[in-house]
Amino acid sequence: QVDLVESGGGLVQAGGSLALSCAASGSPFRVNVIGWYRQAPGKERESVAFISSVGTTTYAEPVKGRFTISRDNAANTVYLLMNKLKPEDTAVYYCNSPSGAYAWGQGTQVTVSS
Repeated sequence: QVDLVESGGGLVQAGGSLALSCAASGSPFRVNVIGWYRQAPGKERESVAFISSVGTTTYAEPVKGRFTISRDNAANTVYLLMNKLKPEDTAVYYCNSPSGAYAWGQGTQVTVSS
């Protein structure tokens, strides 16, 4: 069983930065690809970025050039550095595999004020 715990969210002004972390506990970080999703109020959950065990990354178009995903396999942690934040980035951010194979964590709230 893999438990995912997201942290690092907060309130930031537009143009600012935040760094999110997702720690996997309960089992070794066995997954190959892991990544971030977000869900804004009244909207469906959407993919943000993914990273493979060897560091290959993919990003959703709205965040390309602004967000950077990274991982520390030894620490069972995946990170999301978010720069040049926009109000439309406001959402609860979650981590999981591309198939959502693991139980969803509580997420971490990111609020970007204009």
